[in-house]
Amino acid sequence: MSRRSHYSLTLRLALIFALLAFALLATLGVALYRELERELIMRDDAALISRVDQLRNLLNDSNTLDLIKTKPELFQNMLGNHESVLSIAAPGQKPLLLVNPGNIDLPSVPPVAKDHALGLADVHHLPGVNGVPFSTVAASIDSGDLGSLQVTSGRLMTERTAVLASYRLSVYILASIAAIILAVVGYLLVHRGLLPLRRLARYAQGIGVGNLAERLDSHGAPKELLPMIDSFNTMLERLAKGFVQLGQVSTDMAHELRTPINNLLGETQVALQQNRSIESYQQLLASNVEELERLARMLDNMLFLARTDPASALRQRQELSAADEVERIAEYFEGLAGDVDISIHARGEGVIWAEPMLLRRALANLCANAIKYGAPGTELVIQAVPSAEGIYLRVSNQGETIAAEHLPRLFERFYRVDESRERSAQSNGLGLSIVATIMQLHSGRYSVSSHDGVTCFELFFPGRVA
Repeated sequence: MSRRSHYSLTLRLALIFALLAFALLATLGVALYRELERELIMRDDAALISRVDQLRNLLNDSNTLDLIKTKPELFQNMLGNHESVLSIAAPGQKPLLLVNPGNIDLPSVPPVAKDHALGLADVHHLPGVNGVPFSTVAASIDSGDLGSLQVTSGRLMTERTAVLASYRLSVYILASIAAIILAVVGYLLVHRGLLPLRRLARYAQGIGVGNLAERLDSHGAPKELLPMIDSFNTMLERLAKGFVQLGQVSTDMAHELRTPINNLLGETQVALQQNRSIESYQQLLASNVEELERLARMLDNMLFLARTDPASALRQRQELSAADEVERIAEYFEGLAGDVDISIHARGEGVIWAEPMLLRRALANLCANAIKYGAPGTELVIQAVPSAEGIYLRVSNQGETIAAEHLPRLFERFYRVDESRERSAQSNGLGLSIVATIMQLHSGRYSVSSHDGVTCFELFFPGRVA
């Protein structure tokens, strides 16, 4: 599978600048070209009209035939080049005078009346020859002895076409040169403007696991880079916190796993040193099973924490009856609580917006914890209290009061108030940390209080957003 090549942002911006410059200059050049073309057409049309007016003034009320015969050079001089055409003729007859050194086909155009003053609108613009436009105008005159005659004058606009073509070429050349210059200048400016970004990239490249405490310096950085710097520094803070937590978890896990493993090794090695009775081996196996159950429970809880998918949990949330859920948990733990002489009372109302399995796991961990540390002959109370923002779930038991310094750390992984319970197969210090994780997935809150022998764990699940 081929890797996609990375384009240069500097080169891309320079090319964009060049294209914009070419487009703008070309547009301006075309506008100026159109204006120049219009002015030249007006000039040429006015010259053509002036020529026909002169002929009308010269030939009106005069002996046109004698004038043509005696002074033919007069009409030739009025034309002046090989691109002009002059025809004087009676309608439908052979021309009395035809000056056409370039042998240009003179088209038939309707003449302007004798009493009509010529204007620019009377000029006819025709395709011409080889793409060169041809302009012509015709007018009627009163020649006296010959009656009404038609004077037709025209001209190929070769000079105008050449001027416009040269101007058009100049516009494209100048626009291209300006685009190239702007591309080079833009490349240099953008390359220099991205210098702070390259400096940040080099500094970020030097940050690794060993120096996660370092942060990108925003002093003197362009304003556009400040959001990126702040986001990157925030990410570094999360990474640093995550590495610290990961190191602490690794240390705690090593400590927690070492105890049951050492117990298994020690007891097994002692048992193998001499022959023992069947009862002794049975006791050893029972002890080993207890330690193995502790290891299995610990690994199961760690896998739960690692595999919990926040996106999946959010997608699978649904409205649950609070009364049904607390009653379900109470029934599940009724037998276990009865074994240690603890009674369970469940009451509540409202709706819980949560993922069902995660909700039940959180309540089960709290109830198991409350039964484990509850005093015999007391009661375990499970409550659901609705509010305007959501619903509160409370699990409270009676037993020893937990010291205030322990309360903030109860939801940390592997933390225990009573270290003497370290070897219990039912206790691995992960139950409350799982509760904290579940509440974080639901964007909820968790807390604990302990006063006068009553310990209460409280969970808050936000309501469904409409």
